[in-house]
Amino acid sequence: MRLVGETLARALEQPLAPAWLVAGDEPLLVDEAADAIRASARAQGYLGREVLFVERGFDWELLREGLNALSLFAERRIVELRMPQPKPGLEGSRALVAALAALAAPAPDVLLLVITGRIEYAERGSAWFKAFEAHGHCVEAEQLAPERLPGWIDARMRRAGLAPDPDAVQLLADRCEGNLVAAHQQIELLALLAGPGPIDAEAVADAVASSTRFHVFQLGEALLAGDAARAIRILDGLAAEGEEPPLVLWCIAEELRSLAQWHGPQSGGLKRLHRGGRRRRELLAAAAGRVPPDAALELLATAAGVDRVIKGRHKDRAWAALARLATDLCIARGIRAG
Repeated sequence: MRLVGETLARALEQPLAPAWLVAGDEPLLVDEAADAIRASARAQGYLGREVLFVERGFDWELLREGLNALSLFAERRIVELRMPQPKPGLEGSRALVAALAALAAPAPDVLLLVITGRIEYAERGSAWFKAFEAHGHCVEAEQLAPERLPGWIDARMRRAGLAPDPDAVQLLADRCEGNLVAAHQQIELLALLAGPGPIDAEAVADAVASSTRFHVFQLGEALLAGDAARAIRILDGLAAEGEEPPLVLWCIAEELRSLAQWHGPQSGGLKRLHRGGRRRRELLAAAAGRVPPDAALELLATAAGVDRVIKGRHKDRAWAALARLATDLCIARGIRAG
């Protein structure tokens, strides 16, 4: 069973399933989900804990031994497997499938908790992932979409005793976009500085430094959504963080190639149209409705010119050219109209 947010809280109020998978690319949400599972497990008598780290050359026999080992004090235990990459390989997949099958027995004394990164679409068809869906719970802890961030921040602030107005929430969202850890820390800081009660945007501005952190895939989302203001904000953030222009250009060009090759469901064989999960495919479908293939090809020709600027080693000019290309993609309706 797959769980998110409120469904996880409800599941933790019941007798625990014997196996839990926490996967995602948002460290704060991954850590909080794992903490909640551990706390519920302790309350239900799982007092021991063994942690295994999957590294290069990891011996999967250690997992079997950990699950079968007898506790010195006959207490229920958590076996926690930290797997940075959600691709255990053939041996690891077999070990996990066997572990899930063994834990399906009645009244197990061991709870398996696997913590890993974001699981891509292709990996969801793997035997080990399906075993978790069949015999345990899968907790999705992925990065929040931009439109969900203000709601998340508002709920967190109210949980901390603050009563923010909408402008305060939006300002904090703008300053911490892409960095939930910073947002969480800033909310804790605001609760200490301002105390419980109403808080406005001015108070947030006085107390909160800009903690925005972006990656290039967020730029792709903004481009497909046609959000020029956010795309430029992300580009500014990437430049300030020292990101290299060639990687940014690759991201823009990937979205342009996807749009150029988008012809609806019959294009299902193209891998670039299926990476990034359901949200990207929805954004791509919407963007294809306003950016026809010929406009995408025209912008790809412009991207080739930006590549020449980058290779000319004019870094300032390169970022300006990237900003123009990103803006042109966001307002590409004008290209089609022309």
